[in-house]
Amino acid sequence: MKQFFISTALFFGIFATAQQELPQDYFSDPLEIPLILSGSFGELRSNHFHSGLDIKTQQREGLPIFAPADGYVKRIKVAHYGYGKALYIQHPNGYTTVYAHLQRFANDIEDYVKQKQYEKERYEFEAFPESKLLSVKKGEIIGYTGNSGSSGGPHLHFEIRDAASRPMNPMLFGIEIPDTKKPLVNSVFVYPIGEGAHANDNRNRTKLRLIRQKDGNFKAEKVTALGKIGFGVSTYDQQNGASNKNGTYQIKTNYNGTEKFHVLFERFSFAETRYLNRFMDFEYFKTNKSRVQKLFRQENNPLSVIVAEDDNGYVTVEEGFASDYTITLSDFKGNTVTIVVPIEGKAAENPEPKNNKETDHYVYHKQGTAITKGKFDIYIPAESLYENTYLDVEATGDTLSFHEDVLPIHKNITISVDASNYETDDISKLYIGRLNYRGLPLYNNTSRRGNKLTTRTRTFGKYVLATDTTAPTVEPVNFQDGKWISKNTTLKIEIEDDLSGISSYRATVNGKFILMEYNYKTDILTHNFADDIVTDTENNLKLIVVDNVGNSTTFEATFFRK
Repeated sequence: MKQFFISTALFFGIFATAQQELPQDYFSDPLEIPLILSGSFGELRSNHFHSGLDIKTQQREGLPIFAPADGYVKRIKVAHYGYGKALYIQHPNGYTTVYAHLQRFANDIEDYVKQKQYEKERYEFEAFPESKLLSVKKGEIIGYTGNSGSSGGPHLHFEIRDAASRPMNPMLFGIEIPDTKKPLVNSVFVYPIGEGAHANDNRNRTKLRLIRQKDGNFKAEKVTALGKIGFGVSTYDQQNGASNKNGTYQIKTNYNGTEKFHVLFERFSFAETRYLNRFMDFEYFKTNKSRVQKLFRQENNPLSVIVAEDDNGYVTVEEGFASDYTITLSDFKGNTVTIVVPIEGKAAENPEPKNNKETDHYVYHKQGTAITKGKFDIYIPAESLYENTYLDVEATGDTLSFHEDVLPIHKNITISVDASNYETDDISKLYIGRLNYRGLPLYNNTSRRGNKLTTRTRTFGKYVLATDTTAPTVEPVNFQDGKWISKNTTLKIEIEDDLSGISSYRATVNGKFILMEYNYKTDILTHNFADDIVTDTENNLKLIVVDNVGNSTTFEATFFRK
C-alpha cells in the first residue's frame, strides 16, 4: 500500500509539472463564434474514445476555420466516411492540430487537393505534402466547416495531438469553453467479483437506487455485500449553451479513506482506444443503450486514462464491517457531484446465482480457436476476446447464428462459408452480410477464393450468405437529358444500391474524367462546375456505378452549357 501511494504521488508530481509546461496562449480558437460543444474530449463513443472537441457551427456549413498558430499542412485526407475532409497542421512547438468533417479547404490547400484528385482520378485520397509546400500563418483561413464523412450534423471536429500523435484535451491548452453546470448522473451499479462475492442478495450486476440530496449530490441505497465488489457509473456532462450529453472529465472513487480509482480524460493513444469496450459495461450498453464506466480495472484493460488505482479499484467487504464508498464526478471547470454508497458487510443466505449460460464452445482468450458449424468455418485469434467465454454458435443452411452482440470483440474474427452448392455463375453475386434489426443483410467486406467466401468481423450476431443480382439505380437530380443547364453551379445525381451497397463510381464528360463527391448519407453525387473541367457547349456525360458484388449501371445523358 505504501509503495502505491509513493508511486501515485510521484506520478501526480510529474503530471502536474507537465500540466504547467503546456502552452496556454499558443493556440487561438479555430472559429470566430462562441465555442459551444456537441462533443467533448474522451467521451465514450462506439469502439473508441472521442479524440477531440466537437464544436457547434450554429447548424450551418461554410464557416471559416482559422489556423490557431503558425505551421504547415503535413497531412490531408479525403474520405466518404470517418473524418470526411480532414486537415492536419504541424506546428513548430511539436503539436499537431486536426480539423475534420470540412465542407472544403481554403485557397492553396483546396487547389492542391483538386489537383491531386484529378491526377489520381478519384475523390478519396490521402497526401503528406512537403513541409515547405503549404505553410500557414496564425489567423489564416485554412478551410470551411461542413458535415462530410460520418458526421451527424454540421460541426467542426478539432484536435490537438502531441509529438507522439496522441490526442490531448484541447482545453488543457487554454481553449475556453464556458461551463457552470455540474455533471449529471444516470445510474450506479454494483458488481460482485469472483467466487463467493455477492451484493444485495445477488451475484450479478445490480442497479442501485439513488436519492438526490438538497445540495445536488446523491446518496445510494445501502449495499449489503460480502467479498470483492466493484462499482460502475453512467454519467454525462453538459457545457453552457447546449443540451448535448457529453463526456465527464474526471472520476475519482474513495473507500474508507483510501482513493480506489481515478479516471482522467486528458490524453490517450489511438492504439489503446478500442479497449474502451473493456472499460465500459458492453453488455449493458447493447441491451439498454447506456454506457456504464466500470470503476475497476479488469484483466486485459491497459487504458492509460486510469491514472491511479488501489487493488485495481475493487473493494473487499468483510462481515460486520461498514463504511462509505464515494464517487466524485468532475468536469474540466471543477464543477463536481458526489455519490455516497453506504456498504455493510453481511452474508446473504441464498444469493441469486450468476447468469452463466454454458454451451458447447468455450473459448480461451489467450488461445486461437477454430469452430465449424454446417458450411461455416470460424477462426477466433488469440486475444480477440477479453476473457474466457462460452459462445453460442449455431448454423442452419446459409445462416450462422454467431452468439449475441453483447460481448466485445477486440481483434478481427474470420468467418468463411462454403458456397459449392451454388452454380458457378451465381457465386460471384454472393456476399456475407450481418443481419440488422430489420432482418436485412448488411454487406461485410467479402473475399472469394473458388467456392469459399470469407469475411472478417468484430461484431457478434447473425450472418448470412446473401445474393445481390440487382444493379445500382442512377437518377439525375438537378438536370434533364438534352436540356440547357447554364445557370447550374453543380451537377447532382442520386445513386442507390439497397443490397450489397455502392463500391465505386466514375464519371466522364466528353471522355474526360470529372470529379464527383459522394455523400452516402443522402446518396448524392455532386460535381462542382467551378472545377472548370466542363468547358464545351454540348456535353456527353457518362457515369458508371458498381456495387460490392460487381453489378454495374451505366448512365448516359447530354446537357448544354454556355
